[in-house]
Amino acid sequence: MKHSIPLAIVLSATTAQADILNVVNVAPDTYAIVGPMVQRSPENLGNNATFGLVVTNDGAVLMDPGGSYKGAEMLQQVIKGVTDQPVKYVIDTGGQDHRWMGNGYWQEQGAQVIASEDAEADHQDRASMQLTGLSTLIGDDMLAGTEPSPADITFDTDYTLELGGVTLQLHHEGAAHTPGDSTVWLADRSTLFAGDIVYVERILGIGPQSNTQEWVASFEALAALNPEHIVPGHGNPTDLATATHDTYNYLVNIRTKMADYIEGGGEIIDSVNVDQSAFAYLKNFDKLAKKNAQEVFTQMEWE
Repeated sequence: MKHSIPLAIVLSATTAQADILNVVNVAPDTYAIVGPMVQRSPENLGNNATFGLVVTNDGAVLMDPGGSYKGAEMLQQVIKGVTDQPVKYVIDTGGQDHRWMGNGYWQEQGAQVIASEDAEADHQDRASMQLTGLSTLIGDDMLAGTEPSPADITFDTDYTLELGGVTLQLHHEGAAHTPGDSTVWLADRSTLFAGDIVYVERILGIGPQSNTQEWVASFEALAALNPEHIVPGHGNPTDLATATHDTYNYLVNIRTKMADYIEGGGEIIDSVNVDQSAFAYLKNFDKLAKKNAQEVFTQMEWE
């Protein structure tokens, strides 16, 4: 079952970037910037994800910088259609390229970048691989200017950012889609920026960098906040019920059924047949469900 946030306002961007990135007002001065749910491409510049923006009287905070230098420039053009306030801080919510490869652009504009220590380590570990992938997917011309740039501020599990009378609470519970995934909580607006801990509308991706056991725990931690609004890492702003169905229930389903399959002596070659059909409504299901199954088998075989 699908849910939408009541009275969410989709803002009209004044540039052609509106075809790539949609801005949705989810709470006062609090926005989702929703990218496409397709592969990275020269058109989206690696911005195939959902980003976040909080505007204060003393500047703005951006959740995730964009997937490339030019992807960050694209985000900047969209943000200018929302506010004249400069971006003072960028929060890297995870380890995928669109969560940090645009750091350098924003640092050039004077912003400080914040990331969990585990995310920063993941960035260093996978930077070369991610740049190679971006080169293939968006092309070297569109990748121009993109250089791995570390965060200015790192934290272990918790960090509180105060700006213009607004309090943003950053929390890193543990690994999820990537080792350093974090959430950003605005208690007074009951709004949670969940990064890649939450996927809605499209199937989540499980890779070698993921940890599905900790992902379940990370989701449970954010659910305990009972947020009214959730800005996911992929998909449109949503509520807790939808996030639970599209992410948490999917993870619990595949882990439960895979545990039974392994207990019964199943081998990895047929693990792709573990039943995930209840989630076939999610976009990219046909492309990712079987890959997810094999990765979960590999992880759970050693738990």
